[in-house]
Amino acid sequence: MRGGHPTPKPPADRPSAVVVGGGVSGLIAARELAMAGFAVTILEAGDAWGGCVGSHVVAGLQLDSGAESFATRSPAVANLAGELGLADKIVSPHPGGAWVQLPDGPQELPKTGILGIPANPWDPEVRRSLGLAGAIRASLDTWLPASFGTSSEVTSVSALVRSRMGKRVLDRLVSPVVGGVHSADPGLLDVDMVAPGLRAGIRQHGSLAAAVAAQRRAAAGSASGPAKAGSAVAGLQGGMHSLVTALVADLRGRGVGLMTGKRADAVAKTPDGWRVTAGGSTYDAGRLVVALDGPAAVGLLEQSLPELSGLRPAPGPLVSLVTMVVDLPELDSRPRGTGILVAPQTPGIKAKALTHATAKWDWLAGEAGPGTHVLRLSYGRREEAAGGADIILDDEALLAAALMDASALLTVPVSRADIVDWDVVRWAGALPFAAVGHKQRVGHVRAVCAAASGLTVVGGWLAGNGLAAVVADTRTQLAAAVAENASKL
Repeated sequence: MRGGHPTPKPPADRPSAVVVGGGVSGLIAARELAMAGFAVTILEAGDAWGGCVGSHVVAGLQLDSGAESFATRSPAVANLAGELGLADKIVSPHPGGAWVQLPDGPQELPKTGILGIPANPWDPEVRRSLGLAGAIRASLDTWLPASFGTSSEVTSVSALVRSRMGKRVLDRLVSPVVGGVHSADPGLLDVDMVAPGLRAGIRQHGSLAAAVAAQRRAAAGSASGPAKAGSAVAGLQGGMHSLVTALVADLRGRGVGLMTGKRADAVAKTPDGWRVTAGGSTYDAGRLVVALDGPAAVGLLEQSLPELSGLRPAPGPLVSLVTMVVDLPELDSRPRGTGILVAPQTPGIKAKALTHATAKWDWLAGEAGPGTHVLRLSYGRREEAAGGADIILDDEALLAAALMDASALLTVPVSRADIVDWDVVRWAGALPFAAVGHKQRVGHVRAVCAAASGLTVVGGWLAGNGLAAVVADTRTQLAAAVAENASKL
């Protein structure tokens, strides 16, 4: 007994594991280990599971407070949902599509791109956004050598798009999408992290447009459920937080020890594995999984693994989400489809994106009822490579900005009198900041951790942003951990 608490001891023939972090990657890691026969304890510093796949109640509606959809570029999330009994809950967004707010006005966002990069510059929606000159410049991509933009070891999203398709594609299509999805300037992001396989696709198919088209075809072929043609995302009826509820129930059924309010203060290598100190208690296990954000993971491990000290990633931006439930039948017409992304150079708009959730998800519209609408506006964007200080507005200031921005973006006046209820949720560092060169840093981190027996590190900062990347990578890493353990028996 240490610190007044007994250290759980599994049966002699059963390996043990401790997972630090109860976000989605930690929950999946615990499940993979439990299925492989490990006695698992998972330690979460807070009082809720799921990390950025959270929920909150606004106007009596249980809504997603973080991630509300998943990319269908791989079957990873759909497969996991199926294993958890949620296959029949996978839904596609309403086919109305999204818009983009540009300095010279709104345009429908093309439905056939990746990160806003078009598969066909002459698609009518693309040409409307680019204009004739912009479409001609983007078409030059077809004639450029496949090595153009793909030969350097690292490159940014901005550098790749601008070199192959031009500035107009970057400014009018890519920047709004990247800002909305990753809360960052595309000039700062490593294209190999936020769009894995895209540069390899250029070398294989001959152009950026062809690479995008190939990835879209692959996504359509692997998507599970009723995803429509051109749809890049899907969701779960009831909200993405239902995935976390199902994961936690699954873990309880497998006998996993679920410990909240247990912030890991230190970890140390022992002759038999690892020791974690958390909240005055210690936990010994043969396998340690660290499922925290990048800065926290390195901070926890660097005393045991000093080589990690120089590999600490920059923290992600502070993202603030303002959710408003409004009684406004004028929005029944879905004036901007499922939502609208905002180009960074657009004057007078502070939000980087607005999701018209009841227009996007038919199940939510049914729950909210006629004339009641759920609007979610996102604030916070990392614009400087040095990571300038985040601008923090208080709740009332954010609400005032959200009312002004929603009115301008939706072309329907939204006033405080229309609000039934509202909430602000802040996510500090929840979106990993994949700066240029981050893929190489990830490789170094994984090499250091692989050399330390019994250690696995997972999470979005290593896998890339988004549930699809996190789910797939976590399962891959834990399969390797299980195999490593089996090889020692």
